[in-house]
Order: sequence, then structure tokens, then C-alpha cells
Amino acid sequence: MNTEEVYAFCESLPHAEAAFPFDQINLVFLIGGRIFAHIPLDKPEIIIVKCDPERAIELRERYAGINPAWHFNKKHWNQMELTGSVPTSLIKELIIHSYESVISKLPKKIRTQLNL
Repeated sequence: MNTEEVYAFCESLPHAEAAFPFDQINLVFLIGGRIFAHIPLDKPEIIIVKCDPERAIELRERYAGINPAWHFNKKHWNQMELTGSVPTSLIKELIIHSYESVISKLPKKIRTQLNL
């Protein structure tokens, strides 16, 4: 999976929005105003997603291409390589996991507005 495919997949999720809230290098995907994925365009071979802490540890132990995310809360965020060391199906699964995790933490008012 490459950066363009990741971008298209993230953007295809209901109510997902792409944005550059920090600068023109750090592309993020938001749902309800909260980040569920981050692609640093100066390092297009990675994507950063939120993950359940226990599962995050398990994935890091199992896959060399999954590590704690740099400059993020390492308990909750994983960095995945898009170089083939992580299967495409798992990358998509973890993007959806991150998306759903963020949705579950949104205030009820926002979830209602988005019909989630």
C-alpha cells in the first residue's frame, strides 16, 4: 500500500476529512474534529494510527514494521511502515480500528450530528 492508496482509503470513510492543521507537511484525517490517522508527507512510507494499548503492544511484537509513533502518546499510537512489511489488509483494518476508536470517544452530540 502506498501513500496515495492510504489517502484514498482514509478519505473514503464516512465523514472523514483530510486537513493540514499544523503545517503543510503533516497531513491528518479527522472524524468529528479529532485525528484518527496521520501521514507525515516528509516520510511518506509511514502512517500513524490510534490503537488499543494492549493490541498496540501485541502488534509491535509481531510485526517489525509496526512501532510506537514518534511524537505521539506511544501507549495509544502506532506507526506503520507502508513498505510491504505490514500486510495491506492489516493496514486497512488498523485504520478502521483507529477511526472507530475515535468515534467511540466523540461526544454524543457530535455522533448524533454525524449519524454515527
